[in-house]
Amino acid sequence: MSTEVRVPTLGESVTEATVATWFKQPGDTVAVDEMLCELETDKVTVEVPSPIAGTLSEIVAAEGDTVGVDALLAQISEGGASAAPAVPKAEAPAEAPAPAAAAPAGKDVEDAPSAKKLMAENNLSNVSGTGKDGRVMKEDVLNALSSASAAPAPAAAPRAPVAADQADREERVKMTRLRQTIAKRLKDSQNTAAMLTTYNEVDMTEVMALRNEYKDLFLKKHGVKLGFMSFFTKACIHALNEVPEVNAEIDGTDIVYKNYVNMGIAAGTPTGLVVPVINDADQLSFAGIEKAIAEKGAKARDGKLSMAEMQGGTFTISNGGVYGSLMSSPILNPPQSGILGMHKIQDRPMAINGQVVIRPMMYLALSYDHRIVDGKGAVTFLVRVKEALEDPRRLLMDL
Repeated sequence: MSTEVRVPTLGESVTEATVATWFKQPGDTVAVDEMLCELETDKVTVEVPSPIAGTLSEIVAAEGDTVGVDALLAQISEGGASAAPAVPKAEAPAEAPAPAAAAPAGKDVEDAPSAKKLMAENNLSNVSGTGKDGRVMKEDVLNALSSASAAPAPAAAPRAPVAADQADREERVKMTRLRQTIAKRLKDSQNTAAMLTTYNEVDMTEVMALRNEYKDLFLKKHGVKLGFMSFFTKACIHALNEVPEVNAEIDGTDIVYKNYVNMGIAAGTPTGLVVPVINDADQLSFAGIEKAIAEKGAKARDGKLSMAEMQGGTFTISNGGVYGSLMSSPILNPPQSGILGMHKIQDRPMAINGQVVIRPMMYLALSYDHRIVDGKGAVTFLVRVKEALEDPRRLLMDL
């Protein structure tokens, strides 16, 4: 008797995916819930487990194929494998890459199949996992490889001269669906919106002092660290209340004003940029915002964000400062009409009350859709953010 393996539900508004990797081949035995393949959608990676124990008799959708929801992926013949959890094969062909080292004693959580494959291909072991219960994810292996490549390489014997064939000096890799989507959305944003950027700078002295004074008490009471993002989120919410068109969007010939703030927090991951959304951020406390950012950030790193968690944003904050950016012009996240760019905090000499003093300064950038946001509104928004950060007491008194 044969059982069909079909594409699972991929998420709201996602209708197709690309078959990225098959972990099993026809003739291989599989156990219940053992990972068969990995699918790539526009935003997330989906692992497809085996519904039964048996033998993989046929692969219908090959790697690289585009498949729709409920499309047939493979056929599994019942029997030939126990229903116990999958374990690594005892032996591998001599020509196959060396398998990754066995999991540490006591670890009963299976690493992601894509992670195991990458570790085997690159002879890696002892990779620290950031997934649930220490599970090693694909992103953990990519991070380990990046760290290894950044380390100084030992001296090696001189390589023999190679032919100057252009094909040998280039590598062609198909873009992932995530990268294709990022490219399309960013270009569509430039082509659609009348995008303009206004700049300002903020003295971070008061925010840094407030954070240093209360960070230990904050962590003890709320169980989460007090970062800068909650201050910026609160300051943006405060400014959006005064300049609501920055929190609006265009729908045909209508302007849709949002009486709530779903704050997008842009996050870089090894596979690309994602923007998890904190719903109703205007109703959250500092602690609630910090907890939501920590939770969504961890999911983003593990590739576990759902489509629903990346939809419905009304405004976005992007922090290029974590990478050392001093100034940049962020691109709008459509259909939103505004995005705030944070940058590196850098000590600079400033004239304060006729005196030159050193202050921790940050450049701020607001990119906005000039079709519905006028220059006055954009500048006012950025000035309100600056005022709230330079005197955080204004947030308490709604000034």
